[in-house]
Amino acid sequence: MIFLKLGGSLITEKANPETPRLDMLRRLAQEIADARHIDPALRLLIGHGSGSFGHAAASRHATQHGASTPEQWLGFVEVWRSANRLNRIVVDALSDAGLPILSFPPSASALARSGEVTELADLPIQRALGHGLIPLVQGDVAFDSIQGACILSTERVFTWLAPRLRPGRILLVGTEAGVFADFPANTNLLPQVSQHDLAQQRVGASAEVDVTGGMAEKVRSALEWARVDPAVEIRIFSGEEPGHLRSVLLGGRAGTQVIWLGQPD
Repeated sequence: MIFLKLGGSLITEKANPETPRLDMLRRLAQEIADARHIDPALRLLIGHGSGSFGHAAASRHATQHGASTPEQWLGFVEVWRSANRLNRIVVDALSDAGLPILSFPPSASALARSGEVTELADLPIQRALGHGLIPLVQGDVAFDSIQGACILSTERVFTWLAPRLRPGRILLVGTEAGVFADFPANTNLLPQVSQHDLAQQRVGASAEVDVTGGMAEKVRSALEWARVDPAVEIRIFSGEEPGHLRSVLLGGRAGTQVIWLGQPD
């Protein structure tokens, strides 16, 4: 079982509101289809970020900080609509490549508390996997018992699903070659990153607006997965080079591996 996240910075032009990278999406979809053709036993759950869709709207309305007024709830709906538009584009690209995609938007099945998932219907996802389908999750809005509303990143959805589905690999594919020690110069790629690198602030943030926290948040989430299950292989790498995603899906190693140094709790 592989969890694969298609980063928002990879599938959209994050500096231009609601602008998908359609050629990129089509290529990535075909690489996933090619990998499944080569290895028919490949089991996947795919997630995608919101990029210039949900992030831009969420930043305007500060939805990540909650909602209480009528105007803020209208903003909540606007963020949902924006994220949903991108999800439809991703579904179509993956489906056009022949992949049996079924979308599971967290806004329809998740609840949160202070931005952390407290409930998410995973049984339908398990049923989809059992029938050979590919579930698709996404960064999305959710109702929050403390602050009214929140943004759930794909990583937080993965955090909920990982102990229930037990993936052997979690792959985060974006525009960066991996985690750099010298962001934004990006000359010192870390082959591995651990909780000690994060504590020493060796992990930079995102270059564009990212209401879910950028690279540091991705590494924090990945470290949580590694802490809970040290056997899981977690990689952060670039999908910009043609064939790169296909290679990694079939077992190739690239980018930065996230590891937990020490005993799991």
